[in-house]
Amino acid sequence: MSSPLRIIPLGGLGEVGKNMTVFELGDDRIVVDAGLAFPRDEHFGVDLVLPDLAYLVGRPVRAIVLTHAHEDHVGGLPYALRELEVGEVVGTRLTLGLVKSKLDEHGLSASTTLTEAEPGQAPMRLGPFTLEFVRMAHSIPDSMAIVIETEAGRLLHTGDWKLDHTPVDGLKTDVGALAELGNRGVDLLLGDSTNAERPGMTGSERLVGEAFRQLIPLRTGRIIVASFASNMHRVQQAAEVAIANGRRVAVVGRSMRKNMNIARTLGYVELPEESIVSPKEAMELPRDEVLILCTGSQGEPMSALTRIAYGDHANVTVERGDTVIISAKPVPGNELRVHDSINRLAKLGAEVLHQEIAPVHVSGHACAEEMRTLLSLVRPRAVMPIHGEYRMLAAHARLAQDAGVPESGIVIAENGSVVELSPEGVRLAGRVEAGVRFVDGLGVGDVEDVALRDRRRLSEDGVLIVVATVGATDGSAAVAAPELIARGLGEDLDLIDDLRDEAERIVTELAQNGISEIKLVQEHIHDGIGQVVYSRTRRRPMILPIVIEV
Repeated sequence: MSSPLRIIPLGGLGEVGKNMTVFELGDDRIVVDAGLAFPRDEHFGVDLVLPDLAYLVGRPVRAIVLTHAHEDHVGGLPYALRELEVGEVVGTRLTLGLVKSKLDEHGLSASTTLTEAEPGQAPMRLGPFTLEFVRMAHSIPDSMAIVIETEAGRLLHTGDWKLDHTPVDGLKTDVGALAELGNRGVDLLLGDSTNAERPGMTGSERLVGEAFRQLIPLRTGRIIVASFASNMHRVQQAAEVAIANGRRVAVVGRSMRKNMNIARTLGYVELPEESIVSPKEAMELPRDEVLILCTGSQGEPMSALTRIAYGDHANVTVERGDTVIISAKPVPGNELRVHDSINRLAKLGAEVLHQEIAPVHVSGHACAEEMRTLLSLVRPRAVMPIHGEYRMLAAHARLAQDAGVPESGIVIAENGSVVELSPEGVRLAGRVEAGVRFVDGLGVGDVEDVALRDRRRLSEDGVLIVVATVGATDGSAAVAAPELIARGLGEDLDLIDDLRDEAERIVTELAQNGISEIKLVQEHIHDGIGQVVYSRTRRRPMILPIVIEV
């Protein structure tokens, strides 16, 4: 009897981000995608959030196969390559081009084997896995779905996709290949669930180009277009319209410049060299002759658009009469930051156009009608919704059931679930460890819950440092009045004076009772000062008692 194929999502289920799924047959395994997520508000000081790789440590991986080059699918790759034994990294030409730049930054290029995959070409054999690749339209070129065939069955991992019958590069989702795959038989479909709750069809990327053709010629000031750095077709369309209307183009933001350079070198973006100027040169041109392409559509604190909005950018400024087009939808959790940028730009006098008031963005993910089309083409025996919050997974499951997939063949899993596919069908078969790891500065995975709790307290209630000096000979008397350093407690000087008096009273009382152990003195100061602060302010700042013997 053949071994079942074990499918273990380590990220991307019950959330949008850090997509990573293990496919394991016996002691052989491949991994599809290695993404990251961006920290939420409660992740104070955290830079990035990664999947927990504990399950894969000590288990060799034949290949990490990348569906496309978005950060939520490839951003965690350098960290995975550092910790895991990986044979090769497989992806399309553009995906590998962008990934190689990332690996160069981490010093991993020389030690990593990159293998190019081309949708529609001959299958690739990786041990017991036979892989085929199907071209899918998405908001970044060179996206693909992956067909994984083993003795346990054949499955299709869609990656991120939409139908888009008029993509900018002419490379549509390969409906014929999907239909042929359906005729061969698909035992399990792992499908993108992001827009499962949204009815209808997702608009074509060309709709945004048409909006640019309507908007850009009417503007007389500078125009700034903020988008994801990876959405190359969108920035190309904006640039082409601007150039046709006598504007020069400046690219602002490190990731935007890097991605555009790679895309132009590989031939995915074509813009005349004479139309490209530096940000400094752009600001010296007449305002009606400039288009600026920049990062910051998500309100990221150090991004180009945010710095422009706060008047903190070294080269680019916004004036009354300028237009800012935010050509992206806020990722869940980023709404407040995006709205803050919009308000700042409006205060500077700019007209800000975004998806709620102008057709300047379309999603890269399939809506419900497209998902029904895919289900009818592929006709899977079982469906496992992936890539989405739980409500999105549930909506995808309902679409599958409506398409005739039996309830027993629909698996709604979570990160860490072990799903087994065998000739008998699909089933949940246990769990593995699948938490998160934090990137905090140069550290990976070393931010404990207690550190985040402390950072939360610091942000909410401030910090109070109490410095008490006692005699080292017998520890029985205070040498000087305690000093207090307060941050985040406001300017209540009377409170500070009262807290200083309370600290001195505690130290004196302890000395009179013969208590000189520094740890005990610190605990008494902490508890006593904490009670006074709470009774006066109903706040619980972090209190750090420091006892110095002299």
